[in-house]
Amino acid sequence: MKKNTTSPATGNAAADDDADGFTDEERSAMKERAQELRKVARRGTRGPKADPEVEVLAKIAEMAEADRVLAERVHALVKSEAPHLVPRLWYGMPAYSKDGKVLCFFQSGQKFKTRYATLGFSDQAALDDGNVWATSYALTELTAADEARVGELIRRAAA
Repeated sequence: MKKNTTSPATGNAAADDDADGFTDEERSAMKERAQELRKVARRGTRGPKADPEVEVLAKIAEMAEADRVLAERVHALVKSEAPHLVPRLWYGMPAYSKDGKVLCFFQSGQKFKTRYATLGFSDQAALDDGNVWATSYALTELTAADEARVGELIRRAAA
């Protein structure tokens, strides 16, 4: 008996080509996260620690121009609005943590083949606002008003 190779939800055989259900970009991000964890484990308590901000800035420098400009602005906003947050890589993307827990992160649109970059906040961020609130924001450009709004979100998240 021949196995049905189409996805029941979409009828698309290509959807079943990925047995684990992840895209190539998602698998790449997971591999980057595993490398980040191995690097931290190797550093341990011996020797000088690498500057995580250098790693973040290097990752930003690798981005395509549109995403790089946004990531640089987000990085500058985090540094000015919440300088106590620690820059680090998280799934291969710039992130900012407090007490070892990621509060916010930048996700390149080009890496995941989406039409916009994203500024996301984890459940650790202090953004609670009633019963419903946003945890990620699409970024296509940052005007002065947008930067003020993002800066306020970063300040609240880091409180």
